[in-house]
Amino acid sequence: MPPLAKSKPNHDRQPGTHALPRQDDAAIRFTTGPFAPPTSTQFPPPAPLTAQSAQPRTSGSIVTALETEGRSSLQPFPTPTFVTAAILPAANYSINTNNTFPTHIANSTLHLSISRRVTRQVMSDHTEALQPMATGPPPRSISWRSDHPVPRTNIAPQDGPLATNNFYANFFLGSQHQGVWTHPYSLTWSKGTGYAQSWGMTISHLDADQRIFGPPNQDVPGHPAKYFINPLAIQSIILSAAELGSSTVLTTDSLQAFSVNANLLPYPGSLSKITFPLLQGMGFVTGVYSKLQPVIQSSVFFRSVSTAASSSIGIFKYVIILEDGKQWLLYATPSNGQDPRFSLVSQTIIRGVPNWFGYIQVAKNLAGSPGEFIYDNSAGVYPVAADLTAWKSAQTGTYQIQWKKAGLTSRDAPQLLMFALPHHVESFGGTTPYGLTPLRLQTTTKGTASGVIADSWTLVEPSLPIDMGFSPWDGSLPLGTRSSKPLSSRALAIIKAVAASELQQDMNSQTNLDSMYFSGKALSKFATIVYTVHDLCQEPDLAQLGLGRLKMAFAKFSTNQQIFPLVYDTVWKGVVSSGAYRTRDPGQDFGNTYYNDHHFHYAYFIHAAATIAYLDPQWLVLNKEFIDMLVRDTANPSSSDPYFPFSRTFDWYHGHSWAKGLFESADGKDEESSSEDALFAYAIKMWGRVTGDKSMEARGNLMLAVLARTLRNYFLMQDGNANQPANFIGNKVTGIVSLLPRPKPPLLTQRTETAWTQLFENKVDATTYFGNNLEYVHGIHMMPLLPYSALTRPSRFVYEEWSLLFDPANAAAPAPASSVQGGWKGILYANLALISPKRSWEFFAQPDFDMRWIDGGASRTWYLAWAAGEHSFDRKFSLLFADCVFEGLGGA
Repeated sequence: MPPLAKSKPNHDRQPGTHALPRQDDAAIRFTTGPFAPPTSTQFPPPAPLTAQSAQPRTSGSIVTALETEGRSSLQPFPTPTFVTAAILPAANYSINTNNTFPTHIANSTLHLSISRRVTRQVMSDHTEALQPMATGPPPRSISWRSDHPVPRTNIAPQDGPLATNNFYANFFLGSQHQGVWTHPYSLTWSKGTGYAQSWGMTISHLDADQRIFGPPNQDVPGHPAKYFINPLAIQSIILSAAELGSSTVLTTDSLQAFSVNANLLPYPGSLSKITFPLLQGMGFVTGVYSKLQPVIQSSVFFRSVSTAASSSIGIFKYVIILEDGKQWLLYATPSNGQDPRFSLVSQTIIRGVPNWFGYIQVAKNLAGSPGEFIYDNSAGVYPVAADLTAWKSAQTGTYQIQWKKAGLTSRDAPQLLMFALPHHVESFGGTTPYGLTPLRLQTTTKGTASGVIADSWTLVEPSLPIDMGFSPWDGSLPLGTRSSKPLSSRALAIIKAVAASELQQDMNSQTNLDSMYFSGKALSKFATIVYTVHDLCQEPDLAQLGLGRLKMAFAKFSTNQQIFPLVYDTVWKGVVSSGAYRTRDPGQDFGNTYYNDHHFHYAYFIHAAATIAYLDPQWLVLNKEFIDMLVRDTANPSSSDPYFPFSRTFDWYHGHSWAKGLFESADGKDEESSSEDALFAYAIKMWGRVTGDKSMEARGNLMLAVLARTLRNYFLMQDGNANQPANFIGNKVTGIVSLLPRPKPPLLTQRTETAWTQLFENKVDATTYFGNNLEYVHGIHMMPLLPYSALTRPSRFVYEEWSLLFDPANAAAPAPASSVQGGWKGILYANLALISPKRSWEFFAQPDFDMRWIDGGASRTWYLAWAAGEHSFDRKFSLLFADCVFEGLGGA
């Protein structure tokens, strides 16, 4: 473990006095009333000589290892297979490029309903984006189970579904000793740890200079740091009570999408408690005391505590200086006017009066007197819940977070102080920007948070991808010209020949697997091939043959007859794989049973279903209920649905999804693949379009636009990125990357390596269990390459990443794509089409193409159409991308 950076404590005042003396109430005391001028400053009493060696704990611990609980040994994309099922009478299928069909296809007796291509229209109407979907029970084919492997513990009885992937899950999972990140603060139940040996709630905030950086990444030019981690267990301020001890319990209640109450009780069933209303972005950490003696503690040690004037009647203010030199403000608001009479008992303890009712708010102030003024005028109120509204008007999407608050209730009560992340500030609309303050606090992995005075935020995305469909798309062009044009005859001839071959693959063997993730990827792949053949190649007869077999493969799942059928879990209320019930392996299917990765797994099914329904609207009659169920499980727009929680995976505060389900984690929730998260939003958008659900389509469009913003800010780091550390952005992508291999199964001729990329709430790391191959680290943020990729992967970023790391023409590139092996080579060259479609096309069109370069979740057919379609746009690139301009692929 690398050495921990420390904030240097100040020993000038009283050297050698960092002990933990036990004092009684005879220590110095003071009282003050509201609006009183500063009257008293307390210093800790001298420490016993026997304890002089104790030092303030200004550094914490870090976890450099990857937490693997719930992660199976399966790789994240299926392997290509060349086992085929004969679908054509002739041994060879030659492409006819003069628009006449081979006799064996023209005379085929297989007739499938494929609709005519739908003309896309730009909608200008106002559409609410969070309208409820169906709220009935899951389809009858889904059995119910009430014995989920993770019991519902430490949660007060509550009607309705419970969130499984939310920021606060550590407080009801496992040991309950892992942190919760509200940004910019984190909270952890102390459980008797640290110098303070407290049983209260630890409040921590780390500045940028407290990060721990890994060694230089020798695989990347410029050698940026391999990782950065924020130390854990720095107990700056602890809100506790004299009654809390080894019998203390932590419970939760009122679990909602944006909020939870965490309660510390002296013993189970006690009527006395401290309640912490927790919301992301809260400006103060608030503890509501019910008949307890407040105790404020610190393992960093108190240097001084001073009374100070309060700006509001009934609020008692204190200024705390810790031994790391940082200032914290404390505001106590008694419910009956009773002065808490805080007394500095020792370097680790401030004690109040017994049987106190009221609430205590703490905040870290780095902004001096201006910051103190802002906190003063915001104290006395705190958020307890939030509501989200969202709508689309023409091409503009808007979402609004409205907080419910408690505390002072007078008409002139202050507005809330909340902290906004950088992507919030970028998109503030209406009057929200006027609430921005000079307050700034560092977050762990999302840049610097800005204090905002407002009871609600309005956020605007001005350019929704409303015209994005199934074909290649370019958002840089004017609305109405952003979908690809008809391809040239030369391009079509090559694409048709490849498609005819790939459609002979055995769909059943590639899709009927023991994994929702693998199966969904294969179904999505074949759906994309069929779409390409029907719409882009204008070969409806060949498309019919593929579509028929695709429907049969999909029916295994829509009728719930796959190897591990889905079940409805009545404990947490969601649809999960039955795999872990049978195998007793939490990592089965990447932890699907434990709610891991649902937005990845089900996105592929939703995308495949949208494509099938686009080609055959009648297919919806028997399949819509099943797909709607998957949407409700992952992206339910309604909190009134009794069967599924609101927005299980997509976090509307962070602007992206969280992958980790019911597993406690020392570093919080994580996001593994930013590109598959974008697929999730895109699939929802397209399912809404084909089903005529305008609200769902608007929601998907808004999620895509928000994702494009957050990925640019936090995940895909262009030169000059202001939100991640300067000595880290040279890695170009964020994330912990891990490889989880398994033995090669029968019938599969290739097993390509892969990796998982994760951004945790508390750390960002780039590594794998088997090595640090750059194609793994970066490729997971590329796959799958679909129309939304042009939105979420900016061309400037793609150029910087390609030219630095993968361009064979760059002699200094550490991982030239031409040398990469397996399916990652295909992913890299498909990604290249975003900036250089000519080079991408030439790679996939080469006559001696090796199909081992195509992973099992992709197809050469689509990659060719993708490159040709990207070329078809009338784009004028800078000289940087001059090689993109060429003839022969696009155009009529």
